[in-house]
Amino acid sequence: MHMASEKSLKQFGTLFGSSGTMENLYRQIDKVAMTDATVLLAGESGTGKELIAQTIHQLSSRKEKPFIPVNCGAISGHLIEAALFGHEKGSFTGAVRQYAGYFEQASHGTLFLDEITEMPIDMQVKLLRVLECGTFSRVGGSTDVKVDVRMIAATNRDPEQAVKQGLLREDLLYRLAVFPIRVPALRERDNDIELLAQHFLRALNVKHQTDKTFSKNSLDKMRAYSWPGNVRELKNAVQRAYILSGDTLEIDDHLSDAMLEKPTLIDGVLNFSVGMPLADAQRELILATLKHFEGNKRLTADALGISLKTLYNRLKDY
Repeated sequence: MHMASEKSLKQFGTLFGSSGTMENLYRQIDKVAMTDATVLLAGESGTGKELIAQTIHQLSSRKEKPFIPVNCGAISGHLIEAALFGHEKGSFTGAVRQYAGYFEQASHGTLFLDEITEMPIDMQVKLLRVLECGTFSRVGGSTDVKVDVRMIAATNRDPEQAVKQGLLREDLLYRLAVFPIRVPALRERDNDIELLAQHFLRALNVKHQTDKTFSKNSLDKMRAYSWPGNVRELKNAVQRAYILSGDTLEIDDHLSDAMLEKPTLIDGVLNFSVGMPLADAQRELILATLKHFEGNKRLTADALGISLKTLYNRLKDY
């Protein structure tokens, strides 16, 4: 296990963190990386599940081969089969040549399927067959294609609850969770919040040749905040404060009120403070709607009157 430190912040592959929960995560990754076991990562949005998948790949015997990340929820239902398994020339309108899908692109490497519970149930059946047999057919084809791919899947839901809600097949869950890993939320990571914030600030200082620092008040604010958006939210918060601050970063002055004084959600009604920036109000509305629909992005997009792609772009920004 290789770890490097930067001012007490340990690095493991593409991951950073020095807390006990992260040390435990590193041990699990170290044990499973050199195997071909299928891994299921379960954790909140923004906890770094794709980085964990990348680290497993980098520490594996497949590290010289492709790592292909796929967001299952970002591909429409009628296109996902061709995207995963490819298609033959002439198999449908617009198929002017044979196409190798993500499974073939990841040959002898690692395929990372993020948001696995967003995959349509009928596609989950076909995915199960690939996991069990190691073969599939391209859309419009009749010949079996054999593939050697290491599978890592991820979800921001509780997998057992997803099964009960009909979003994930139980047999697929058992096949994916050969080695399940629970990814800790940032609020569970002891002193990692301050260490990560300092790490992100150092990177910005190096990039822009500055010497900015956090005020004590800012550090106190960051420790007190629950960071529902986890590491992704923390990184964005530091960057925003860096842009808006002088030599000393003041979190309470330059981060949105939505982050430090959350709008109240009571009986499905979201109450905002007058004067909240429009972008922040939009963010809170989207996240509250997503929570209302228990993470179901299709229902969230429909309720908000936006496309699924637009929703994913917003969530990626947040």
